[in-house]
Amino acid sequence: MDAFSYFAISWLSPELLGLTALGTFLGIYVGAIPGLSVTMAVSILISFTFSWDVNYALCLMVGVFMGGVYGGSRTAILLNIPGAPSAIATALDGYPLAKKGLAGEAIGLSTIMSVVGGFVGIFVLSIAAPSISEFALTFQPRDYMMLGVLGIMLVGSLSGGSLAKGIFAGAFGLLIGTVGLDPMTAEERFTFGIVELWDGINPVAVMIGLFGISEALHQLHHMNKAVVKQKITRIIPKWMDVKKYLPLSLQSSFIGVIVGALPGTGGDIAALMAYDHAKRITKKPEVEFGKGAKEGLIAPEAANNAAVGGAYIPMLTLGIPGDAVTAVFIGALFIHGLNPGPLLMVEQPHMFWFTVGNLTLANIFVLIFGLTGIKLFSKIVECPKGILIPLIFLLSVVGAYAINNSVIDIWWMLAFGVFGYFMRQYGFPVGPVILGVILSSLTDENWRRAILSERGSLVDLFSNLLTSPLSVVLLFTIIFILFSQSPIWTRWIKPKLLRSKAN
Repeated sequence: MDAFSYFAISWLSPELLGLTALGTFLGIYVGAIPGLSVTMAVSILISFTFSWDVNYALCLMVGVFMGGVYGGSRTAILLNIPGAPSAIATALDGYPLAKKGLAGEAIGLSTIMSVVGGFVGIFVLSIAAPSISEFALTFQPRDYMMLGVLGIMLVGSLSGGSLAKGIFAGAFGLLIGTVGLDPMTAEERFTFGIVELWDGINPVAVMIGLFGISEALHQLHHMNKAVVKQKITRIIPKWMDVKKYLPLSLQSSFIGVIVGALPGTGGDIAALMAYDHAKRITKKPEVEFGKGAKEGLIAPEAANNAAVGGAYIPMLTLGIPGDAVTAVFIGALFIHGLNPGPLLMVEQPHMFWFTVGNLTLANIFVLIFGLTGIKLFSKIVECPKGILIPLIFLLSVVGAYAINNSVIDIWWMLAFGVFGYFMRQYGFPVGPVILGVILSSLTDENWRRAILSERGSLVDLFSNLLTSPLSVVLLFTIIFILFSQSPIWTRWIKPKLLRSKAN
């Protein structure tokens, strides 16, 4: 009974209810603007709310978190500009749907499945927080390294048919991610003596350039093309569609929870893994992936919202942040006199159930606000290209500058925009570049930790991979994915398997 009363605190207080609604509404539109990250918004809120009562502060910040993760899908679908890294995979099929005039249906379906993912993440948080946290603690540096390698193996899903071009793009992204000071020794890497490169190249600037500016430059070739009118007659998806895609949504949600519970990962990696999972299990999609497949829209949206609940698991039970936003939340809890970790569950269990209730409430507001304002928002796509292209440039410049209030990020964004334009012209996918940039730090840092733990011995490192069941599973998963993207599998083995299943 006590757990339920703590759960319902934010539901029964008009002030807490209003703050959660306000936070969710603001989060959706902060998440929709490239460069205005949820992490930045929550960080700013700490400075405004440190003198508030802890319940009031957490309600506002939780709402911004839940709304911001979902909000990145809006501009990803409408403009091919992911509002956040977790929406990169959403743009791959969401934007083609919008170009076909189905922006309203795409946003409606992504909203419903995002909320489903959010509820799955919250449910797992409420019943399995301690056990999943213990599982996350079993990950050694070598396992995180292989998790990063596993993510890099997903270039086959984002390469648009040419694995070689996808590998090149992913490797280039890894190279970009290593620019700056070495995380272990503080030695300069690929900085060429330029002080401004010591902090590296911001992944958000790369993302905005490759997706936003390159898309605007690409659209210059189609200035006279007729504008596609958006069909906004039905926003709420048909029950048959929801029923059809619900199993995929649930599978993707559990991927999101597990990945989100691993410290240092987050919704962006969860979304990419869910997208790859959708491609593998969908045998006969109505539309090819990358050209408007609804499965490619649903899987990443369910996963990145489920990762929110997953990220809270290590934060509340172990005091370890699941992603950048929960790292900021830990700071907020300390400021308000709380000590996140095992003692929080023992000394102040009401905070756990209050958080679960508040996340549930915020997820409901995501559904309400996510299904409203779509007709007005969708008019962006119907703008004449003479207005839309300058608008994309303006949003991209503002978004790049807002990252660090630095003009340098604008120059990087423009440079990668031009580079992304030429990549598109020559058939190179831009998705793997972003994937490589995002995963470079996870792979690099944990490779260094793993090799240091073995005193520099590669033999000991690889022999120990076979002593841990978790490491063995990850290793064989990597080998299988690599083999499944080879010509031997695609030309010989896969067709035979499909024919045997048909018979």
